[in-house]
Amino acid sequence: MDCDLCLKAPWIIPVEPRGQVLYDHAVLIRDGRIAALLPQAAAPAAAHTIDLPGHVLLPGLVNAHTHAAMTLFRGLADDLPLAQWLNEHIWPAEGRHVNGDFARDGSALAALEMIRGGTTCFADMYFFADETARVATSAGLRAAIGLVVIDVPTAWARDPEEYLSRGIALCDRWRHDPLITPMLAPHAPYSVSDDTLTQIRVRADELDIALHMHIHETAGEITQSLHSHGVRPLARLDRLGLVHANLMAVHMTQLTTDEIALCAERGVSVVHCPESNLKIAAGICPVTALTRAGVNVALGTDGAASNNDLDMFGEMRTAALIAKGTSGDATAVPAAVALEMATLNGARALGLCDDIGSLVVGKSADLIAVDLGAPSTQPVYDPLSQLIYAASRDQVTHVWVAGRPLLRDRQVLTLDETAIIGRAAAWRDKIRASDHGGLS
Repeated sequence: MDCDLCLKAPWIIPVEPRGQVLYDHAVLIRDGRIAALLPQAAAPAAAHTIDLPGHVLLPGLVNAHTHAAMTLFRGLADDLPLAQWLNEHIWPAEGRHVNGDFARDGSALAALEMIRGGTTCFADMYFFADETARVATSAGLRAAIGLVVIDVPTAWARDPEEYLSRGIALCDRWRHDPLITPMLAPHAPYSVSDDTLTQIRVRADELDIALHMHIHETAGEITQSLHSHGVRPLARLDRLGLVHANLMAVHMTQLTTDEIALCAERGVSVVHCPESNLKIAAGICPVTALTRAGVNVALGTDGAASNNDLDMFGEMRTAALIAKGTSGDATAVPAAVALEMATLNGARALGLCDDIGSLVVGKSADLIAVDLGAPSTQPVYDPLSQLIYAASRDQVTHVWVAGRPLLRDRQVLTLDETAIIGRAAAWRDKIRASDHGGLS
């Protein structure tokens, strides 16, 4: 078997089948795809071999919801309720600063952080999506680019018609790129009208692309919808024909038993953002009930402005611990399920599970190596449990996307780290000088 690359490690976690650990195996890569998973003794010669003693190999992590460019707002306004955070800080700052350069530099900072943390694919929702797509492809990352639609004017578009027309143009421009998957991204039920949502549904159906939307994020959103529309947000979306298998419902902290059953029946994917939801006291997504009902639950960080990081290792651990604590069941969201939420389930939500999310022959070689030799992850009884409950993103040493190395021995290969951090510091000085909410 002719292969370009052979990766050898004491542990390989393919994710499919769930919970499996392969000991002393090798991953063989040819033309950017997984050619075989074999015992090391049976692995044929390859053009290049990397031995990773003390490491575990696993699929690259899929961050199913973020706002990449908002890394430039990290720490701008903390410890505030969502409405105050948005109205007094984030939306005014966006009005003053967001443009193509902001999106480019913020996305580059996010890409740098994600590569270092083992994320190989991210689902984004923000303005100037072209810039984020360009940064992702330059960095070698996969990205599902959400084309924002909202009823209020911004620097990106004046009205819903312009948001849609610009979004469709972007979709046409990027839909055949091997690393970019376009999505339509209506912001939230409370910020998009029925007429606009109907247009979005028609466009999404025509293009057969995903819908990525904040839904049921806070109790206040439910109250507002009942007052304005007479029904809860999910019921309103269902009435408009948007509750279906292409819907990625982000947050979903406020759910009834009937709403969980509806999501299961329609094949909706829920994106759980545990740390962001905790930080802004939005509520807790009922992950245990959703998974038991058969709903596909993926993980996202949300933006660094409300998290304050893009750390999928942290999200996996928090998701597992919250599920146990809220359900009173120590078996809820075990380590294997938490890892699946951060890999294969994210790929399923994005319609990419035939290509990424698990280490299966024929899939793209999107994978990461994590060094378990640190004191904090010794001794190793179960490498899967160590990943979720003990390991940190700082232990990621290597990252590949489609067989291309993005991180080697903890060194990012595709981005200029010094320049990116320098530009972030310049944005900090500019933003801090104009924030009127009391930032010192």
